[in-house]
Amino acid sequence: MKAISVLGSTGSIGTQTLQIAEEFPEQFRVVALTAGQNLDLLVQQIQRHQPELVALANADLLPELQQRLDALGTDRKRPQLVGGPDGLNIAASWESADLVVTGIVGCAGLLPTLAAVRAGKDLALANKETLIAAGPVVLPELKKSGSRLLPADSEHSAIFQCLQGTPWAENARLSTGVPTPGLRRIQLTASGGAFRDWKAEDLENATVADATSHPNWSMGRKITVDSASLMNKGLEVIEAHYLFGLDYDHIEIVIHPQSIIHSMIELADSSVLAQLGWPDMKLPILYCLSWPSRLETPWRRLDLTEVGQLSFRAPDPAKYPCMQLAYAAGRAGGTMPAVMNAANEEAVAQFLEEKIHFLDIPVVIEAACERHKADLIAHPQLEDVLAVDQWARMAVREQVKRGTTRVPLAALAA
Repeated sequence: MKAISVLGSTGSIGTQTLQIAEEFPEQFRVVALTAGQNLDLLVQQIQRHQPELVALANADLLPELQQRLDALGTDRKRPQLVGGPDGLNIAASWESADLVVTGIVGCAGLLPTLAAVRAGKDLALANKETLIAAGPVVLPELKKSGSRLLPADSEHSAIFQCLQGTPWAENARLSTGVPTPGLRRIQLTASGGAFRDWKAEDLENATVADATSHPNWSMGRKITVDSASLMNKGLEVIEAHYLFGLDYDHIEIVIHPQSIIHSMIELADSSVLAQLGWPDMKLPILYCLSWPSRLETPWRRLDLTEVGQLSFRAPDPAKYPCMQLAYAAGRAGGTMPAVMNAANEEAVAQFLEEKIHFLDIPVVIEAACERHKADLIAHPQLEDVLAVDQWARMAVREQVKRGTTRVPLAALAA
């Protein structure tokens, strides 16, 4: 039985991880949970899984959580309760945990993920920002501790699974940032998001409700907006660079509306390997939990005759400017990806609060990246990453207060 610690247990990744633990009670046990503010769901999870430790990001909520657990009147052993950033780090490095699932969204997940790495834990990595913002910091820590990153998002899991089928599987699965021999190209598939069937000029009319309505996946609001802008795929390009070691010229994005092929690799002999499945995050999460084994599931089997057709097209740069910003930040390296990531997080937050338009998102991101060029740090330490992260957020907030200036996409498309 594998003991797991779930960081962000009340979020999308966390709840699906716990569903898997319930479906396979003889394979997995939950020893630690962390959550934000959803105490109702957290209490249910504590009752169901009886973890040894529970950490709250907001330590001020600990008394209320304690009261709720006391009110249950159960004879079961209560978990140890901790809070704040130190509490999250304790959960991430919890001694009895064999695997840590990192489901905390955004840069908030960086420090606990690093704590897990430094404790030598294997990770099911669902927090993109760990490598995007701090790849130059994380890779040396991985080498030092011997921790292994198992990608939990569907695209990188697909690449990881395809690499298991090569003669270099041992290298592919145990190395991070080291190119697998014979790997020529990675193709990341993208659904195209909420606006995949919109014309570029029609994005002038895009609303928050439009951007948060994903056609294929059920995700949180922030990642759904990232999907609509294709920033999520740009972030995945940077993550793929750090995970699999290929340069940016050999990592491509292709729009695949059906979301059946989750990504592909091309090998030196021109063979292309792909991983297919229904759009369901539980499969890549399960593979992280069970690796190197595969568990038999009763889940719905893929029927290609039911799918009928698989289609592909190149993404339109005029409609998805965030994609190009991500490539540029990745190629600049150093602290630039951290700035771009933080600027995007803040820009999306401003959009969701309806303080800026959807088309303003790439404008404020690009402005922050341009301002950072003179101060870019090529080989950052953790303190540098955290500092530029805070600076980029502040820079976006300041620009939003001043007002944004953008060229309408209708003009760009004309």
